[in-house]
Amino acid sequence: PLALYLDDVFTTPASLAGIPGLSLPCGFTKDRRLPIGMQLLAPAFAEPLLLRAAYAFEQATDYHLARPPEIESEETR
Repeated sequence: PLALYLDDVFTTPASLAGIPGLSLPCGFTKDRRLPIGMQLLAPAFAEPLLLRAAYAFEQATDYHLARPPEIESEETR
């Protein structure tokens, strides 16, 4: 039960506070086996601001295009 609770500890506060949030890819672990996501939160009713911030991050980086090595090798088969 505690492990299940800890799975949600970083995602439920936005819902409980009633504020918008989103997660977007921002890299991989050092061994490139696991993806890392960045959570963005905004004030209530500021969804446009949140989406613009996420879009700006995607335009400035290429993390949203990257794939783990295992998936890249499967796609080339």
